[in-house]
Amino acid sequence: MRNKRKIINDPVFGFINIPTELLYDLIQHPYLQRLSRIKQLGMSSFVYPGTQHTRFQHSLGAMYLMGEAITQLRQLGYEINKEDCEGALAAILLHDIGHAPFSHVLENSLVSDISHEEISLLMMQQINKEENGKLDNALKIFHGTHPHVFLHQLVSGQLDVDRLDYLRRDSFYSGVTEGTIGSDRIIKMMDLYKGRLVVQEKGIYSIEKFLMARRLMYWQVYLHKTSIAAEKLMIYALTRAKELAMEGQELFASPSLHFFLYNSISKKDFFQRPEVLENYALLDDSDILSAMKVWMNHSDVVLSNLSSGFINRRLFKVKVLEQPLSRQECNELNAQYQEHFGISEHDANYFWAVEEVANEAYSPNEAGIQIKYNNGDVKDITEASDMFNLQVLSKEVKKYYLCYWPVY
Repeated sequence: MRNKRKIINDPVFGFINIPTELLYDLIQHPYLQRLSRIKQLGMSSFVYPGTQHTRFQHSLGAMYLMGEAITQLRQLGYEINKEDCEGALAAILLHDIGHAPFSHVLENSLVSDISHEEISLLMMQQINKEENGKLDNALKIFHGTHPHVFLHQLVSGQLDVDRLDYLRRDSFYSGVTEGTIGSDRIIKMMDLYKGRLVVQEKGIYSIEKFLMARRLMYWQVYLHKTSIAAEKLMIYALTRAKELAMEGQELFASPSLHFFLYNSISKKDFFQRPEVLENYALLDDSDILSAMKVWMNHSDVVLSNLSSGFINRRLFKVKVLEQPLSRQECNELNAQYQEHFGISEHDANYFWAVEEVANEAYSPNEAGIQIKYNNGDVKDITEASDMFNLQVLSKEVKKYYLCYWPVY
């Protein structure tokens, strides 16, 4: 194997072993290495300066937890052969490779009709071609078509190792201790029932803590109003840049960013034009930041102000609303920016927005978390738990954020 059995020292889980040659080659692939240049939490560093960790670190952590989960199930006597084990590790290692710069921003501004999950699948299929079909098993697990349904549940489910890693890792780097979970304890409580993932009865309290931590992390970190404001500011800056580019104005941009600014890219283009995925795979956070640093001095009032605001942390202010603004309130707000900047009604729309954010910590309708009792009974966690809060967690909570440019 030419010394391909590497060990990585992770600040959250300690030493992470790379057990096979294929997994080592995947980690070395440019698609995965790109994730080391994309922040895991996008804009959260505006609120929590410690959140500088990357999607690459998260992918390694999720792979480690997948290995721990498989070890636990094997110890209970369930047969998981080497090929399925490697396939599951590869699937979770690659589950995030389709993420855009700053994690979600690009897919909301420069491309349309395609999610990062779909792009991840395209990238996995491309790697599979390069590896002569070595990811066939991983793709079945990723798709959910593999006979072992529980392996897909570990990759994508309400108690998957993706969530187990990001909650613990994001809590660690942000310093938000309310998000800390006992991932090792939860994995030790995992079991199977009729081929599906369940949790042993004695793990109920760990699951309760996991669901509460997830709710708190969403409101306190992932959906923090300042993070939402910073993301909206960047999305608007990129949207404006795209608008100017399509009008024929020449903007500074790296070659890959230039490609997306000056071409209308939709979902079908990813499937029909190989150069789309090639350019996407070269984009990372540095492309966006370097462009915005130059756009600060652009003659366009909208682009320069938004870019300067992001780079220098002069973000949108945020008010939490009980309901969306009325049409009259929207018109009055828009008129303020028209007068202040001397711009059109259309351009004034770039300086404010009402964002609807929703948080549903647990959805029992989506193959929920099942608790396996010692007598063989199986119940959903909301039935098994005696905490009233868990019933509340299964209801979607919505908030409305008014993001607006501060006019001093």
